[in-house]
Amino acid sequence: MNVGFFYISNHGIPQEIIDEVLLAVKVYFSLPLETKMKKLYHKAVGNFKGYEPLLGSNANPANRGNLHEGFTIGWEELMPKENDEKQVNDGAMAGANVWPLEPAGFREACLNYYHAAVDVGKVLFHLFAIALDLPETYFDDKTRNSATIMRTVHYPPQTGPKDDGIIGVGAHTDFKCFTILWQEPNIQALQLLNSEKQWIKAPPIPRMLVINIGDQLVQWTNDVFRSTVHRAINRSGVR
Repeated sequence: MNVGFFYISNHGIPQEIIDEVLLAVKVYFSLPLETKMKKLYHKAVGNFKGYEPLLGSNANPANRGNLHEGFTIGWEELMPKENDEKQVNDGAMAGANVWPLEPAGFREACLNYYHAAVDVGKVLFHLFAIALDLPETYFDDKTRNSATIMRTVHYPPQTGPKDDGIIGVGAHTDFKCFTILWQEPNIQALQLLNSEKQWIKAPPIPRMLVINIGDQLVQWTNDVFRSTVHRAINRSGVR
């Protein structure tokens, strides 16, 4: 309610699921740009899914672009089924995911993590409701077919000036209800703007996830919760 960011432990996502998706996306992001873009470019797909190249977006209009590449997916059952209500009714994100041909196992690794993180989100909604002195299931009907998205993001290391208008992702607040973030160990990138207008680091902590409140949950709770400005810049030297 004061900061809008917090860590959680004992979240229930198995380490092997995290390890598998991390390996899969690292192999994918190491592929040639042409391979990553082929039939996967997010602006050509039409439903915001697929591959986003370096400088392919800009979170802060005052900057010149985000120095990251990413891959975005939405709801999809690991075992596809016809007439998937959640996939059909997820708003602007409606429609099928697109998947690369390589590396092998990329889809399965991403979806295993996706569904594990969605389960964490369901628990968090119950906890947020309890914190507001509401019934535990208060948010259930509002999130039944939610546009839950997952973005895997690669921030290349930066050595240039901080004020060159290009950083990993510029200062912004998230528009959604909340973000569940896993950070790679030993790579410090996330920074938050505190109440004194100072940028402070949110370092990765082993076996913990970072949660940050988004604008939609602030609106739903009449400003009880806070959506905090944040940014990311990788100056660790680690790729």
